Amino acid sequence: MTSLGETIGAIRPVEPGPMTEARAYQDRLTKPSGSLGVLEDVAVRLAGIAGTCPPPLPVPAALAIFAADHGVHAQGVSPWPQEVTAQMVANFTAGGAVANAFAAEVGASVTVVDVGVAADLAPAPRLLARKVAYGTADLSQGPAMTREQATAALTAGIEVARDLVDAGGRCLVTGDMGIANTTASAALICAFTGRPAAGVTGRGTGVDDATYEHKIEIVRRGLRANGIAEAAAVPAGPDEALRVLAAVGGLEHAAIAGFVLGAAAARVPVILDGVIAGAAALVAGALAPEAIGYCLAGHRSAEPGHAVALAHLGLDPLVDLRLRLGEGTGGLLAHPLVSAAARVMHEVATFDSAGVADKGE
Repeated sequence: MTSLGETIGAIRPVEPGPMTEARAYQDRLTKPSGSLGVLEDVAVRLAGIAGTCPPPLPVPAALAIFAADHGVHAQGVSPWPQEVTAQMVANFTAGGAVANAFAAEVGASVTVVDVGVAADLAPAPRLLARKVAYGTADLSQGPAMTREQATAALTAGIEVARDLVDAGGRCLVTGDMGIANTTASAALICAFTGRPAAGVTGRGTGVDDATYEHKIEIVRRGLRANGIAEAAAVPAGPDEALRVLAAVGGLEHAAIAGFVLGAAAARVPVILDGVIAGAAALVAGALAPEAIGYCLAGHRSAEPGHAVALAHLGLDPLVDLRLRLGEGTGGLLAHPLVSAAARVMHEVATFDSAGVADKGE
């Protein structure tokens, strides 16, 4: 096993030298300077992550879908029954979900990880059994997890990242499944950004106005029950980050945070999906701030808290398609853009090598 402390200790800042070199190299390619916009920034980030210019192509990609249930579901925050979590895990392993279709389109592998589904799951291809608990407790009544459970789920995510990289993955993509997990996400985003519940809570899988207002109140209740101020960010530091994660997070949030930490320790880019991944990245960043340098925001979710989380992390989303599905779908769609940004550095000629006059020459 790789411990949480060992992983955090292995994370180093992205390297500024290769980033400077990549930025200068972009300006020598046969295109106007800056004409590829955000894709140039992605290529520069990839160079810093890998510590070399040009950066290696981020292929193949490996998607990990972390699945878990939430005790707060009992408060009526979702119209979907909790059993859907286990049913969707079966759908992922059978290859029938949107994430499977998108993964096939971009050539990514799919691994499903049970870190907290509230049911016993039959063994299946592509399913990893890493269950920490049969779902969390109800965050609106007190801590959702113990610190030990949160740490175990973080460690599970670290180990999945390590194993996928050892198996040849050169870009990791976050995925999630868990009915009611947008409620826990909103609570985490409130806690780490200091934004009020009404500004970060969305409709999740789709709720009516009355349920939406109730969901906001449940988020507020969860913060109060766990001694977290609604409009003030929690103090910085790993101890407080772990406390907040255990108090109002989900087992899949913890595992995704560990997945991000594991990717950073391995110096491999990780593409974040939607609001659940954004909330988890806030946890990862609080535990190890340098880990965020290894993250790319695949897309901006329609969930309002996601934009808040990304702004707090300083990450710009690559696409905005008003997605709110989760599963890793937005991250998968962004992967070809990330790959294209790196490929430009390998295959596009420079002005000198192509015999093309630069401006002013």
